[in-house]
Amino acid sequence: MSNTEPSVFTKIVAREIPAEIVFENDSVIAIRDIAPKAPVHLLVVPKTQQYRNVAELAAGDPALLAEVVAVAQSLADEHTDGEFRLVFNTGESAGQTVFHVHAHVMGTNAPGITLTEGTLVE
Repeated sequence: MSNTEPSVFTKIVAREIPAEIVFENDSVIAIRDIAPKAPVHLLVVPKTQQYRNVAELAAGDPALLAEVVAVAQSLADEHTDGEFRLVFNTGESAGQTVFHVHAHVMGTNAPGITLTEGTLVE
């Protein structure tokens, strides 16, 4: 994807493709992941497509990065048991498939289920 082509997240913000939106304000949107890797798997996405990864976001707009993290914490408080993973994949070999920076919030809300080594343990 070039930075001139709208990312899937930009299309979600524009309501061109559907998504289950769990939070939205002027600068950030949060949605449920369509291929969850945990019982709770949310994506927190800056609405701007200007930054491809978290390193670019940190250098270019640290306040927006702080907002993404704050929204992630708030959503984790609301949707998980309070313990969660906050992950930014940076680069294709690290698992990044959409080059529009986004945070993965992964956790559980069920007793006896934990996340470990990227898999669910019951």
